[in-house]
Amino acid sequence: MLNLLNLRNLLHRQIDVSGNRKHVVIHVPYRLRKAFRKIHVRLVRELEKMFSGKVAIEHFFPSLQRGSAAQRPRSRTLTSVHDAILEDLVVPAEIVGKHTRYRVDGSKIMKVYLDPKERNNTEYQLKTFSAVYRKLSGKDVVFEYPQR
Repeated sequence: MLNLLNLRNLLHRQIDVSGNRKHVVIHVPYRLRKAFRKIHVRLVRELEKMFSGKVAIEHFFPSLQRGSAAQRPRSRTLTSVHDAILEDLVVPAEIVGKHTRYRVDGSKIMKVYLDPKERNNTEYQLKTFSAVYRKLSGKDVVFEYPQR
């Protein structure tokens, strides 16, 4: 079982979002992903107390060796990694829909719709999710809840 005392060994960094706002991103190895999903809500609350700010948890994937004969698996492509980062950022909630909007000026913005059942746990973190995903992937994203 994973406990909070083993977290000292994990990689974390602070991301400056806008001026005085900073967010902490915890990088978790891929093999510990399932264990962290089980304790995610409790872990984020404890880390927000420790770091006195917003916390996001990201799982990272080991990269392939350079010059290897193996073909890159689908799960290691850029699109797949960005989708996995997006799913990991919004855990306890689930993504119920995604739309990419292409504007006239050529820019794109992705709208991600989250499960309304977890609205109480995630509503105050929507701006944090957007800012952290923008820093990690370089893509603009807006998180919303679907209207019924």
